[in-house]
Formats: sequence, C-alpha cells, structure tokens
Amino acid sequence: MRSWSDTLQEIEALQDVDLDGALVTAMQVQATSSPLNFHIPSFKSYTTSEISGCGKNTWPAISITGGDCKLACDHCKAKILEPMIPARSPLELWRVVNEQIALGARGMLLSGGSNHRNEVEYGPYYATIRRIKDTFPAFKIALHTALVNLDNAQRMQDAGIDVAMMDVIGAQDTITQVYHLKRDVDDFERALESLVSTQMKVVPHIVLGLHYGRLLGEWNALEIVQRHRPSALVLVVAMPIYASAQRPFITPDAHAVGGFFLDARAALPDLPLLLGCARPPGRVKAQIDAYAVMAGLNGIAHPAEGMVELAKCLQRPTRVTPSCCSIALGDEMLLLADEPAQVRTSKIGGIAVAVR
Repeated sequence: MRSWSDTLQEIEALQDVDLDGALVTAMQVQATSSPLNFHIPSFKSYTTSEISGCGKNTWPAISITGGDCKLACDHCKAKILEPMIPARSPLELWRVVNEQIALGARGMLLSGGSNHRNEVEYGPYYATIRRIKDTFPAFKIALHTALVNLDNAQRMQDAGIDVAMMDVIGAQDTITQVYHLKRDVDDFERALESLVSTQMKVVPHIVLGLHYGRLLGEWNALEIVQRHRPSALVLVVAMPIYASAQRPFITPDAHAVGGFFLDARAALPDLPLLLGCARPPGRVKAQIDAYAVMAGLNGIAHPAEGMVELAKCLQRPTRVTPSCCSIALGDEMLLLADEPAQVRTSKIGGIAVAVR
C-alpha cells in the first residue's frame, strides 16, 4: 500500500506543510472512503483555486445583540459577533430576515452575546422566530443556544429552530478563567442533555485549544458528547488573534489538534464529525485541514488550499454546499430537505463535485 506521507509530497499546496509522519500513518491505518462535504457558508469571504465562494447572502449570520456580549471571554472578546448582521429587537429580526430572503438567503445562523450566566436572552424573539418559520417554512435556522434548561430548550423547539448549537466545555479551569463564569462542567452537560431531549437537531461544538491555546478539557467534553449522542459534532480551533495582550493565547499545536481528530473519530465512529469555520489562518490551517481530511471527518468549512486534491488522492468523494456545516449533517442536507435537489456538476481541482 502506498504511504500517505508519499502522497502528501505530490500535492503542491502541501509540500511545505509540516505534518507528523507517525500521526499520518495512524490515520492511514484507520482510513475511510466516506464522502467529504466542503461547506462554504456566506457569512465570511472565501475562495481558493479549487473552490469559489457562494453568493454572499445564501447563509447570513445574525446577532440579536449586535456586537455586545457581557462575558467578553478571553478567547473571543465578542469579536466573533462584530461581522454579524445586528437585529436588536424582534421587529428588527423580522425585517432583516425578510431582506435577506429577498436577496436569496435560504437559512441563517442566529446568535447573540451572553449575559453573565452564559445565556443568550432569546425569550422576546421566540414569537418572531415562529412567525418566520410559519411564513417561510423552507427557511432553515441554526441557533447558538449557549446554556439552557429543559424549559428553554422546549421553547426553542416550539419556535421552529432546526438546529441547536452549543459549546461543550470539559475543564472547570477553562470555564472559570477563560469564560469568567460561575458555572461548572455539569451545567454544560445538563444543557446538552436538555437539547437532545427535544426534536431539534443538536450539533454541539468543542473548541480545541480553548484554555489559552492548550488542550485541557477537550477529551472530557468528547466523553460528554458520547453520553448524549447529538445529531453531529463540530470541532473548531481557538484563534489567538482575538485575545488581549494581558491574557494571550498561543496558537494551538496543529499536531495535537490532529491527534484529537483521530480520537474523536474513533470515539464517535457513526456520528457526523465536522470541522467548523473557526481556526487559525495560514500554515497552521493547512496542517489542521489536512489532518481533518486524513482523520475521516465528514465535513470541513472553508477548506484550505489543496484539500480537494488531497481528498481525491485518498479516494474520498467530495461535494460543496453553501451552508453552515451545522445545518448539513452527514449526507442529510437540511438546507435542501424541503425542496427538490438542484445539483450542477462543476470541475474543481480536476474532479467532478456536486455544487448545491
């Protein structure tokens, strides 16, 4: 059998990317030929020589608090919210969604800043969300829930939320020091348990390197996910660019991240496992994405240069979809579930890829 290390050297975009040979070999031992989805959500500009970005209005991100967040966690400082479209009242949300649908939106990511208990105060918005779903039933909504109890999870379901997302944190020190929260690990597990008890699709996220760039509670978070069996799991990687000089983050070690990918794939062999948008840019992104392809993840958002060619070399069928990866669970394309598939075939990196 030809070694993957040799294969990597033949891909021009990866020839100067440092990858751990032993880890690559371990990934080859657990090789999969399962399909790989490349997700191109439109809330961030994106293009490579292999994949072009989709229309900018296909999948907008909307924040009910604009750029405000009372937590100001050390890894984010609310910067992730700033590019989102603000909708600070239910009436404004209704107006924004109608505008975006007129521009071609087929779904949205709905989020907002947290209060001091890591709760996003969606209460006043549920009636409007229900109105949106009743008026535009094909319009898909992925909601960042933050911490919830069973009652709030049920209200989200009743409002018509399609996909519920939350971060699962497995280390108490991270909750206290990075999030500045007086909550504990059990609160995160109870929130996940509440969400999976509903009929919503539930897609938790684990942020790798959340403890100032070091992996600390990620394996415990993985065990929490194992216990509650959501619809899919999204992995993202902490980005040190948002941290303050007073509490800096190091860039997470790409090889440690790749090792976690392999552990997660082994722990959740039948669960869609996805690499989300958030991860450091540059060379480390190429390392992380290459490990994601080789470890058998089912989806990658905004893939680095060379990933389509790598997937082809590893005989993994690929497709491209312009949605948030949380709304596309494995082969179940929720964004398109209520409408006839309209697939055109495009040549990307020399191979045929279905673009929806």
